[in-house]
This record gives sequence, structure tokens and C-alpha cells, in this order.
Amino acid sequence: MNRRKFLKTGVTGIAGFSIANSSIAAMSGCTFTRDITVDKVKLGKSGLTVSRIAMGTGTVGWNKQSNQTRLGMDNFVRLARHGYDRGIRFYDTADTYGSIPYVGNAIKGLPREKITLLSKIWTHPDDSDKRVPVAPEIDRFRTEFGTDYIDILLMHFMNNGDWPDTRHHYMDGLSRAKQDGIVKAVGVSCHNIDALRKAAATPWVDVIMARINPFGTNMDGKPEVVKEALALARENGKGVIGMKIFGEGKHVKEDEREQSIHFALTESHIHCMTLGLESIEQMDDAIDRVMKFV
Repeated sequence: MNRRKFLKTGVTGIAGFSIANSSIAAMSGCTFTRDITVDKVKLGKSGLTVSRIAMGTGTVGWNKQSNQTRLGMDNFVRLARHGYDRGIRFYDTADTYGSIPYVGNAIKGLPREKITLLSKIWTHPDDSDKRVPVAPEIDRFRTEFGTDYIDILLMHFMNNGDWPDTRHHYMDGLSRAKQDGIVKAVGVSCHNIDALRKAAATPWVDVIMARINPFGTNMDGKPEVVKEALALARENGKGVIGMKIFGEGKHVKEDEREQSIHFALTESHIHCMTLGLESIEQMDDAIDRVMKFV
């Protein structure tokens, strides 16, 4: 059976699974093509080349845990290694997810130069007494990863358009880390349309993580509004990573998954996407579905 015929007959018809649900979807009896691997793309002008799919580790993520960490270390490592074998060499983490040491365990012994590590640092305004020194936080992240450098480090959850004026402390710290080669690219994850538009136009930003799906679910605006901002970001050389591709697990029926992936790859102006997958079955389905359109 050729690749496209398999994808038509072997992947369609799978029962919908919830990527946002804490339980792992059981899709027994399904067969996937394990010989198809994820391709790589240039991430704007960041200087990085990444796998088109990143393994997201923050589904229902907060307070140092997520659905991915709740799998337990052994199951997490097994899932991450399966993704690695199928070409997913990009890991999306955050301190608030508690997932950095999990990824550190998963990549132990693998060639570092083939892997892209992304993490996010929580920030507070310049006038807040909750601010922490940036350099020790980055050092802690590196220790938890077991690496000398982090490829992408983002300021987490920018939800206001004034962030370039209120986060000088963190921006300066990240810039110093970039100058020292400890971090390769910096940027923001956005949860507000004004924050996203500002990121698209701010020279300091190398990489943007933005919520995008065809349904407008859990996004910063209607799809056409977000697409306009992301088009500007790409025009300005930003690397654009799409998140909430399935609307945070709200659109995972067969036709919705297909529509979401097609939209992400053909209309959304992203370079790549992060998917919060929780099982090997989900991962295989997503990989085959994405690569069908590439």
C-alpha cells in the first residue's frame, strides 16, 4: 500500500480523542505508518532549523505539572523517544509546566546538535518586588535540561501590549544570555492580540508563539485578525510557532483534526507547531496527518 493510500484508509475514521483531557486516548486496533518522519523547517530569521512539529509538554499545565508530566517519568521518556525516532526533535517546555527535567531525562544520551530545546520564563513588571534575577533562572533551566545552552527562551504569557515597556529587566537578562551564547533566540508567547501585534513589530523578538486554529477557539482574536498579525511577524523575519492548533483540545473530532492541521499548514502563516500529545497513538496520528499535507 502506498503512503497516500494508507493515509486515506488507515488514519481516517479514528475516533476523536481529547488532547486536553487528562486521560490518554485509547485507539486500539489502529495502524500507523512508522516510516514517515517529520521534516524540518527554517524558523524565520532566528538562525534555527527545527522539526515542523514540537512536542508540547504543557497540556493543562500549571503549578509545575501538566498532563505530560502526569504520565510519569518512564512513560514521558518513552513518548518523547518515540517522537524522536519519528523526527520530532523539538521540545516545547516551560518552568510553570514542571516539564524541563522530564525533557532532560528524555534527551539524555541523544546528540544535542540534533535537538531544539524551547522553554519559557515567567515574568513580572519592572516595578514588581516579585522579579527574580534572570541569569540564575537560566542556569537552573540548563541544569534541569542537562545542557550548556537553550535554543529558544521566551517570556511566558504576554497578555498586554505594553510588555516591551514593562519587562526591561527580563529582556535585558535574555539579551545578555543571547550575547553569551547561552540562549540562541529570544521572544514571547502571546495571549493577547495587542501583545501579539507588538511582538510582530518589535526588533528584540526572534521567535513568537501564538494561538491559532480555524475555529477561533482560545485565541487572541478571530482567525483572520490573528493571521494578519502573524503575516506581519513573518514579513519582519520572526520565527512563528503555532499553538492551540486544536483549540486546546476542544476540536478533536476526525474532521476537526483534519481541518485544523490543513489550516495550520496552508493558511496560518506559522513555520511550525507545538502539539500537546499524550500517547504514542496521538503522536502517530498527528505526524501522519501533518506530513500528508507537506
